[in-house]
Amino acid sequence: MSATILFDGVCNLCNGFVQFVIARDPSAHFRFASLQSPAAASLLRDAGITGPLPDSMVLVQDGRVFFRSEGALRVARRLTFPWWLASGFRIVPRVIRDRVYDVVAAHRYRWFGRRDICMVPTPDLARRFLSE
Repeated sequence: MSATILFDGVCNLCNGFVQFVIARDPSAHFRFASLQSPAAASLLRDAGITGPLPDSMVLVQDGRVFFRSEGALRVARRLTFPWWLASGFRIVPRVIRDRVYDVVAAHRYRWFGRRDICMVPTPDLARRFLSE
């Protein structure tokens, strides 16, 4: 069972999150794709998500799609100790978690900056990134 993290490829915070996950996912459970890629559009379409693409991190796992704080906390649950402990924040009501998530997402470019192009994985990591 693997999962795919779709991320904003031009967002420095999102790219940092991908690097963070890679370093704490020794079993290579997660794959990655930029939200701007055809691979992301195809995964979302296959999962029944239509309309405009979300503009921040999305988790696609077992044919299900998780947005906002739910996606982030499900990712945390699969990371090495002590990071999986963050999944305990699921006890916080989703409306509160998502509000915090939305504030960070709305300001991510201003606070963390953005890139002109999407992240290009190293040859060693390329197998974990979907390109088409």
